[in-house]
Amino acid sequence: MSIDIKAPTFPESVADGTVATWHKQPGEACSADDLIVDIETDKVVLEVVAPADGVIKEIIKNEGDTVLSDEVIALFEEGAAGSAGAAAPAKEAASASSAETTTAGETGDGDKVGPAARKLIEENNLDASQIPATGKGGGITKEDVQNYLKNKPAAPAAAAPAAAAAAAPVNVPAGERTEKRVPMTRLRATIAKRLVEAQQNAAMLTTYNEVNMKPVMDLRSQYKDLFEKTHNGTRLGFMSFFVKAATEALKRFPAVNASIDGNDMVYHGYQDIGVAVSTDRGLMVPVLRDTDSMSLADIESTIRDFGVRGRDGKLGMNDMQGGTFTITNGGVFGSLMSTPILNPPQTAILGMHKIQERPMAVNGEVVVLPMMYLALSYDHRMIDGKEAVQFLVTIKDLLEDPARMLLDI
Repeated sequence: MSIDIKAPTFPESVADGTVATWHKQPGEACSADDLIVDIETDKVVLEVVAPADGVIKEIIKNEGDTVLSDEVIALFEEGAAGSAGAAAPAKEAASASSAETTTAGETGDGDKVGPAARKLIEENNLDASQIPATGKGGGITKEDVQNYLKNKPAAPAAAAPAAAAAAAPVNVPAGERTEKRVPMTRLRATIAKRLVEAQQNAAMLTTYNEVNMKPVMDLRSQYKDLFEKTHNGTRLGFMSFFVKAATEALKRFPAVNASIDGNDMVYHGYQDIGVAVSTDRGLMVPVLRDTDSMSLADIESTIRDFGVRGRDGKLGMNDMQGGTFTITNGGVFGSLMSTPILNPPQTAILGMHKIQERPMAVNGEVVVLPMMYLALSYDHRMIDGKEAVQFLVTIKDLLEDPARMLLDI
């Protein structure tokens, strides 16, 4: 029986998507719920799985094609028997024979590498013969490549150009500078567009302050083991304190929790805080809903879930829609100070940074304390400088005396 394979149903905020990767080819055997194609939208990558056991009869939309919501992208033959590894499309064969020959092809293992795995190998200049294969018939799967990348030891900076030179079919003169042109993914292009629009359309300013993290660090050190035991392995981090402090500050300064819609100012009677998560596909901002009613354990476990699903490409549309305020943490990468860019239509974003010990004057004495710079970027069309500064000072005061958050004072 023939079945139409359709693109997912996109929400109203997403007009269309792009076919990113076909994981199965025509004639290749599929089991029910096998991943067959990735559809990339402006916000997330959606997965389409096989509706039953069978084979793909025909691919209607190729990689790179634009698709609409519920549009037919392939025909599927239920119950039909297929080959364990169908031939790749002609365009892939042509690509393999071009100057940018994949490492898999050079090792003679190209026929055992699936399209998704081949793409990852090519993008990361990997040697397919070094990747442990777990697929059927000794084939290399996308998961094999991802696992190899996670466990691969860091190479020196010059390793990538050297590997590319060694793989070239001709002798490359010493000191040759190589370049590789890769088109932007749809998600990366959308991120770039939104960031530029935010700077062009908003009157964006940034105010800074610093916070003594010792009280939070002492509290965390004192209770982290008991916290983890009580909450089924959920670890007590710093982000939950910042989310709680931001929630309280947003209630005191409604303009910071508002958004601009044309000539209207929209004040939200709830706090939905987005937490920026860095993934291989780009920066994503899943949203914590109703943070005022969430406990520290709820916040930590949800953020951890966001991180895991973000790395695995499992974040959905609903996870990232909405949001009244955003927190981004460049400190995990070592940033000491930065200027975060607004996440429209929100009017403010809080930037966390690296905790650094610094000599501070306390009651006339010099004391070494773990300090963090905070940055609040805000839209001056909506928020006055006085409100922005007071908002940031409120967060500072709550973090330097965390008992106030627990006592609601």
